[in-house]
Amino acid sequence: MATLRCAVRAATRASVAPRFTANVRALGFSTSSITGLSVREKEVPVTTWPAPKDGRSSIPVTPKKNSDFEVDAEENEDIYPLTKEAYSKMSPTMQKMSVHGKTIVITGGARGLGNHMARACVEAGAENLVIFDANQELGEAAVRELYEKTGLPVTFFKVDVRDEDAINAAVDRAVEMYGVPDVLVNAAGIADSNIKAEEYDSKMFRRLIDINLTGTFLMSQAVGRRMIAAGKPGSIILVASMSGSIVNYPQEQSCYNASKAGVVQFGKSIAAEWAKYGIRVNCISPGYMDTALNRVPALEAQKKIWRSLTPQNRLGAVDDLNGLCVFLASDASGFMTGSNVLIDGGYSCY
Repeated sequence: MATLRCAVRAATRASVAPRFTANVRALGFSTSSITGLSVREKEVPVTTWPAPKDGRSSIPVTPKKNSDFEVDAEENEDIYPLTKEAYSKMSPTMQKMSVHGKTIVITGGARGLGNHMARACVEAGAENLVIFDANQELGEAAVRELYEKTGLPVTFFKVDVRDEDAINAAVDRAVEMYGVPDVLVNAAGIADSNIKAEEYDSKMFRRLIDINLTGTFLMSQAVGRRMIAAGKPGSIILVASMSGSIVNYPQEQSCYNASKAGVVQFGKSIAAEWAKYGIRVNCISPGYMDTALNRVPALEAQKKIWRSLTPQNRLGAVDDLNGLCVFLASDASGFMTGSNVLIDGGYSCY
């Protein structure tokens, strides 16, 4: 089991794209104090395109009182932002299905599925884009590429979703820059697989829960509070997994499944609580996706089984979540909250 995990991590590290440096306003580096499972940043690095004039390098994090990656090849494709002229010519139905004029925050948006959903939101008319990710190198590269290809204002905050103080500091700055967000997409997460429950390390379990579930809570709370205070309706999208509803085969991954089941139930619960504020909360639950982390020889045998158990006989493409993400972010889903939408090629039918 350990050999498989090492193979995945090694393949990932070996293929990380080089860092972009030319003309990037990399606004500072953070100083971290990490003890055990806790993450506490003293400042949050910020990268904005177009580059700001004030030259500020980072934002400070005020603590509360008492209180391994690969870039998908598809991410080099062109991006076609929805223009105001094109929007004006759309039918009322299609306008409602866009995110024209909206400010969107996406966690885990520096790479993979989160990055593709960010691109989709740009093509659907987003006015401002804010990316949260723990990987500074890929985050800087992502905002540079998005700005150069679209001209859209885009900002990256290096934030670990386990760090409540850093999240609040970054969300406050994003509000100062763009106003209260219209949409939050919680796409940050990790996956531990092929580990028997009786062998799963308790520290690994806490880390898994802290990133997948606690991180989703902290981000939703931070953005939700600001929506509520401003009296602004919005949409919060939680990326869960079909693993929150079914038990996967043949790999053993009870701990991951538990973390995603928690995300689904949390989403339903806050959807009920926050409906009175006009805040909608829905979950996207993907099936097996053909992401960079799954493209390693060690997983080929399992992938054959995954495909055989999926009626469409394939893994999801990296852009297969895009349409659903845009729909849930748009006003077209205005009467939809508390839903968990499976998008798994039919896997859960069997």
